Amino acid sequence: MATKIQVRHATRRFEPGVVAFEDLTFEVAEHEVLCILGPSGCGKTTLLRVLDGLLPPTAGEVLIDGQRVTGPCRDVAMVFQHFGLFPWKRLDQNVAYGLELLGRPRAEVRAVVDHYLRLVGLAGFERYYPFQLSGGMQQRAGLARALAVNPSVLLMDEPFGALDAQTRETLQEELLRILDREPKTVVFVTHSVDEAILLGDRILLLTPRPGRVREILAVELPRPREIAQVRADERAIKLRQHIWDQLRAPARAPASV
Repeated sequence: MATKIQVRHATRRFEPGVVAFEDLTFEVAEHEVLCILGPSGCGKTTLLRVLDGLLPPTAGEVLIDGQRVTGPCRDVAMVFQHFGLFPWKRLDQNVAYGLELLGRPRAEVRAVVDHYLRLVGLAGFERYYPFQLSGGMQQRAGLARALAVNPSVLLMDEPFGALDAQTRETLQEELLRILDREPKTVVFVTHSVDEAILLGDRILLLTPRPGRVREILAVELPRPREIAQVRADERAIKLRQHIWDQLRAPARAPASV
C-alpha cells in the first residue's frame, strides 16, 4: 500500500521553552486509519495542526503524497471535538461552506450536501440550526462538512470525546460504515484505548510531554468491525492490556530527584 503521510524527525516547540512533541518519525499508508493515544499534554492536537499545515514544525518535516507541507492543504480536512459549526448558519449551509470556498457550482454544492447529509443520517434536517440539534447530530454535521470537500486525508481530534457513551458508540459504528464505503487516510486522536482498537489499523502510542513515539502497534482485527465482536475478540483483549501497561508505565517509574 502506498505511503500517504510521512513525518520525519518532527519537533514542535512553543515559547518559552515548551516542547509539545519531539523527533517524531512515522508513516501513514493510503486509506489507513492511524489512531494516536497518549497522556494529556503530549502534543496530539498540536501534531494534527502540523499535519494540516496550520502550524509549521520547529524541526523536521511532514510530507503528504511526497510533497512537503508548508501551509493548509486543500486535500486535508479536520473534524474537531467541539463540532466547529457556525451557529448562524443552517445545517445545509454549514456542510456547504467548504465547497463554496472552493468555488464549486451551486448545483454541485446542493447535490454533494444532500449526499453527505444522507450518508451521516441527517437527511430532513437541512434547514435546522446547530442549537436545534443534539451533540451527536452536530458531530455528524461536522463529519459531513469535512467529507463534503472530498479530502484524501481526514484528521480527527477526539471527535466523539464530548458525547455521551451511547451516542459515542453509535457514531463510532457510523464512522466505520462510512469509511468502508468511502475509504480515506485517517489520523484519529483519542484518549480511549477501546476506541483506538475499534477504529484503527495501527495505534501510535506517545510518551508524556514532550511526546515521542513510544510504540506503534498493529490492530490485527478483520474489517468490517462491530463493537460487540471487537470487545469479545481475544486479540483485542490482549492488545488492550498491552496498551494500558504501556500507558501506565511512566506512573510506575520512580520520580527523578
